Amino acid sequence: MLKGFFNVPTPINEPIYGYAPGSQERKLLQEALKSARQSVLDIPMYIGDKEVFTDTKGEVRPPHDHQHLLATYSKGNKSHVKEAIEAALAAKSNWENLAWEQRAAIFLKAADLIAGPYRYALNAATMLGQSKNAFQAEIDAACEMIDFLRFNVSYMADIYKQQPPVSPKGSWNRVEQRPLEGFVFALTPFNFTAIAGNLPTSVAMMGNVVVWKPANTQIYAANLLMKIFKEAGLPDGVINLIYVSGPDAGDVIFSHPDFAGIHFTGSTGVFQDIWKTIGNNIHQYKTYPRIVGETGGKDFILIHASADAEVSSTAIVRGAFEYQGQKCSAASRVYIAQSLWPAIKENMLRDLASFKMGGTEDFTNFINAVIDEKSFDNLAKYIDAAKSDSSVEIIAGGNYDKSKGYFIEPTVIVASDPKYTTMCEELFGPVLTVYVYEDNDFDQILETIDQTSIYALTGAVIAQDRYAIEKATHALRNAAGNFYINDKCTGAVVGQQPFGGARGSGTNDKAGSMINLLRWVSPRTIKETFDPPKDYRYPFLNKD
Repeated sequence: MLKGFFNVPTPINEPIYGYAPGSQERKLLQEALKSARQSVLDIPMYIGDKEVFTDTKGEVRPPHDHQHLLATYSKGNKSHVKEAIEAALAAKSNWENLAWEQRAAIFLKAADLIAGPYRYALNAATMLGQSKNAFQAEIDAACEMIDFLRFNVSYMADIYKQQPPVSPKGSWNRVEQRPLEGFVFALTPFNFTAIAGNLPTSVAMMGNVVVWKPANTQIYAANLLMKIFKEAGLPDGVINLIYVSGPDAGDVIFSHPDFAGIHFTGSTGVFQDIWKTIGNNIHQYKTYPRIVGETGGKDFILIHASADAEVSSTAIVRGAFEYQGQKCSAASRVYIAQSLWPAIKENMLRDLASFKMGGTEDFTNFINAVIDEKSFDNLAKYIDAAKSDSSVEIIAGGNYDKSKGYFIEPTVIVASDPKYTTMCEELFGPVLTVYVYEDNDFDQILETIDQTSIYALTGAVIAQDRYAIEKATHALRNAAGNFYINDKCTGAVVGQQPFGGARGSGTNDKAGSMINLLRWVSPRTIKETFDPPKDYRYPFLNKD
């Protein structure tokens, strides 16, 4: 199907493969996993037309099997940041002057490559490098990345199509959407391959050039994404992929006069420091930089007394423990009406007892490892504190082991105080805290939820009472940028639920929507007059 007079395919969400026993996709993914484990890659940086190798190496090891070496990567320094900026700026003129449909074709081809020949390799890279199970890798590295590329092309066409509705006789009004003047820095996280791929490509799609720094723990899949983009026809220098320390990148990038913006996903603290640095350096830039960020979350599920117990417990265990709770949208605090607590507790404990934990190559494992030792140690600290605190009770989990991989048992803490530490602070792991409230205190608990956290990313209410749903939806309107009714608080789909939060959770520029792409262009309004005036005098100046 065509979209208006723009010859752009109408996007549809990529179908999700199930990887059931005996299926062809399961066989192909297992082969990709085996192949990846049999070789040790030497991963370069990509700067301009060069693959850059250095003598200083970092290592990539599966979080669930940290004794196995998957790859080494070349670490860069400030000189490589400067080279990446120079390469980006050298590529800028040709790239921004390329017809938009030519840029679109590159990213549509990249989507097809991921959907086809690279699907299993990219999923395997995400499973091994980031310890995601087959389903979590499929919905992330394959489906969401494909959706970002295809839907963003459609949004790009819609943006260019938007023009002033009125041009009076004798004139023509039009709007030109220009790329930003300079380069954009994409700083991407470990937990989603799709986010790591979307942050630089959504910017580049609009005619900008990019310096991309992924998290070290996502380099393995980022390397493959870069190869895919290049195979799709992305010109040299448009996206430059570097592996440098944060301070080295910041010192060079945030003091450069051509710095035009940052596309960020990561911690709130880092983002706030970046914002402060940009503010302090604002006089050095040619333009005011665009600052777009999605940061932390302390996401909630609220269970009303009218809710279904099975629906509630399923939403809780999926929302809290899929991908070990390492989603910025993951449920980490749950508020449950007293009358439902016994049934929900029984269901949760039943389901948790059935969880298998281990490596991603065993498809029967629901829980895998957390990303690295730093995360492991931080989570263990919170669990140990809960064990020694008489005001809380650990009703499930509480164990951890890093001898082979960074395994944290899914842990459920029941707190008697709704402001207990783990109800308020972001943990980013498989630790869930429950607070049980009296059924009649629903209004009060709405206020508690709204005021407990600095974050406002995702949240959910589960209820059958429509008045309760309406009340929660209104009362919590500022507490979550993505709000769910009778569902878990994770799983936003490109083209269906644009993703992002406010307050301490970011700028709410909604990845996976036109809103985000509009941040990467600067409009110029043009008025052309066909028969311009030749006399300055207006009619009112004439004598009676």
